[in-house]
Amino acid sequence: MNATKKGFTAEEKAAMRARARELKAAADGEEAVTASLKEMSPADRALGKRIHEIVKDAAPQLIPKTWYGMPAYADKDGKVVCFFRNAGKFKERYAMLGFNDSANLDDGNMWPVAFALGTLTATDEKKIAALVKRAASTKGAR
Repeated sequence: MNATKKGFTAEEKAAMRARARELKAAADGEEAVTASLKEMSPADRALGKRIHEIVKDAAPQLIPKTWYGMPAYADKDGKVVCFFRNAGKFKERYAMLGFNDSANLDDGNMWPVAFALGTLTATDEKKIAALVKRAASTKGAR
């Protein structure tokens, strides 16, 4: 059977190219995040900038960098703890704050690792700050 293989979408290819550039580049993480934010739509950029501020305040030990073209924040070993994916990245209806497996968010047998983001209220920002602080902690880490 000769089935046609479905390849990567244009957005996925762009993300992979961005990741390849990141691996080759020796640019400062803060500069890379700023450049990534500049490429976003105004609404995504505003949300991304606010997430950037919250993460820097809540977990200053995390190192800003880009990851597949997205603003991300890594631990001292370079492992991405959390990231911001703008809605325009994959033509989605909402932006997302995501956490990788290096995040210290384990809670029983099941816990959320991604959150859809719309407009942020003060309450939302406090929740995000608490999540990021917990995610970046090493207490009880595996």
